[in-house]
Amino acid sequence: MPHVLVVEDDVPTCREIEAALCDHGFTVSCAHTGRDGLLKALSEPFDLIVLDRMLPGGLDGLGLLTALRAAGVSTPVLILSALSALDERVRGLRAGGDDYLTKPFEFIELTARLDALNRRRAEPAAEARQTRLRVASLEIDLLSRTVRRGDRVIELVPREYALLEYLMRNAGQVVTRTMLFEAVWNYRFDERTNVIEVHMGRLRRKVDGEGEAPMIHTIRGAGYVLRSPE
Repeated sequence: MPHVLVVEDDVPTCREIEAALCDHGFTVSCAHTGRDGLLKALSEPFDLIVLDRMLPGGLDGLGLLTALRAAGVSTPVLILSALSALDERVRGLRAGGDDYLTKPFEFIELTARLDALNRRRAEPAAEARQTRLRVASLEIDLLSRTVRRGDRVIELVPREYALLEYLMRNAGQVVTRTMLFEAVWNYRFDERTNVIEVHMGRLRRKVDGEGEAPMIHTIRGAGYVLRSPE
């Protein structure tokens, strides 16, 4: 069961995050200042850290993160911030953050991102050695960038391939539209665009052929999931 440190100065928000993460199966410890968060992170082993960007007490989120990395702590850190500008996001990632989520956010988005960070933490070497991804009869050859479902070759354009690879790396887990947008298009999600729906529709028609059990599913209000046919 992953142990998460939440560093958030707003106590009601921290309690809401703690409740959501506990419901999801995490164990949670909380700190409400940068100094308390740094002390906990240096004195206890955590699997993941959720870190508010703006913290009181003379040590903000980026200062805490910089201190952690300087001390050799490599725990994955997800930064929470009301600052949504691209340069703020870049600053957070360059300081050593592993992901960045802007406020306000949905808890399903937070837990999905933490699940993804936890998988990468748990299996970094295995992921680096992978040359194939397989879910049931669906297979990607990462070296040749070819896709098959059973004996059927699936021809994909680059964006469709990137979407499918991301879904397969997170098979069985809900991935949000924002996560897909950031992973495949490399920029912040704009709710006014339907580009993901268009590409996902095309990908679904190619992967889930006529007479085949569906593998790509829409989770209403959350995102998408790829899973083995039932």
